[in-house]
Amino acid sequence: MSQPKSKLSRRQLFAGAGTAGAVAAAASLLPGAVQQPVVTPEAKEPPARGGGYQLTDHVKRYYKSTLV
Repeated sequence: MSQPKSKLSRRQLFAGAGTAGAVAAAASLLPGAVQQPVVTPEAKEPPARGGGYQLTDHVKRYYKSTLV
C-alpha cells in the first residue's frame, strides 16, 4: 500500500520555520529598542584671525602612524 499524500511539502515546512525564526528574532529585539535622544555637539566659533587647525588626539595618532 502507498502512504497517504501529505499536503505540507518540505519546502513549505522550511519556509515556515525560517519565517518563524525571523519573527522571533525581530520580536526579541523590539522591546529593547529605545530611541536615544540625539545630542549634537555645539560648534566652536572659528578663530578671529582665520586658521582653524587644531592638533587633536586623532591628528596626533595619524602622525604617529605615518612614521617609518
